[in-house]
Amino acid sequence: MKDITIADFKITSKINIKDLPTQIDLNANKKELKEALREVSEDLADIQNAMYAHGKYSVLFCIQGMDTAGKDSLIREVFKEFNVRGIVAHSFKKPTELELKHDYLWRHYIALPARGKFGIFNRTHYENVLVTRVHPNYLMYENMPDITSVDDVNDAFWDKRFNEINAFEKHIAENGTIIFKFFLNLSKEEQKNRLLRRLNRPDKNWKFSSDDLKERKLWDKYQECYEDVLNRSSRPHAPWFNIPADDKPTARYIVAKILYDTLKTYTDIREPELPAKEKANIHIYKQQLENE
Repeated sequence: MKDITIADFKITSKINIKDLPTQIDLNANKKELKEALREVSEDLADIQNAMYAHGKYSVLFCIQGMDTAGKDSLIREVFKEFNVRGIVAHSFKKPTELELKHDYLWRHYIALPARGKFGIFNRTHYENVLVTRVHPNYLMYENMPDITSVDDVNDAFWDKRFNEINAFEKHIAENGTIIFKFFLNLSKEEQKNRLLRRLNRPDKNWKFSSDDLKERKLWDKYQECYEDVLNRSSRPHAPWFNIPADDKPTARYIVAKILYDTLKTYTDIREPELPAKEKANIHIYKQQLENE
């Protein structure tokens, strides 16, 4: 299998989204990729157990992509070896009535993982500069001061929102959250194939919505907005990774490898030792149990 590195996928300079690959050949078949993913996932699970006991870092795993990009299945496969006590997943959809009574970042802030845990944001706080940018009329539901119509939503508004999101991530990173942001980069042709698969297979019909076709017509606008997101919010403390997503097994392995290769650099994450007094008396505790 072809060796890959974090640098192969990290966004570190200004990009044109059309230049980013949607597929990559790792010289491996599906069986080899599945086995490689299993091995990396088990190693990640070991790190997660140590991190849970260590209790000083949390991990925020953010995943974005067009419809059918494979977000749900990637999360399922990458984290299937994890202990459920150390992981919490959130899928952010249309804001609720309560959420709309708060600022747009509130529902994301209260969902952040506690120290020692992994938090998954399936669709993320970036929906607030993606979906609402493609559909600015959605912003009217937020009932914000000084925004009375779509005409009030100008470049200065989006500049402010990006600054707020970057400040939000900087704050949590400085307080012990390790942030990963993955863009599942799907080609328009592959999305078409996956939508057709949902229609052709009765067991997949439930996944289809006519809204998928309406959103597909806005493909170019979404790509423009994603490009802006990648360019304006990839930072050393909160990097974006472009993940070629036309092949699901390949995308899953790449994401898991990036997670593992990054987290293993945190050499201070390790299970704490027993207090000296407890450690010195281990033989006594063992005798007590054996003599019951």
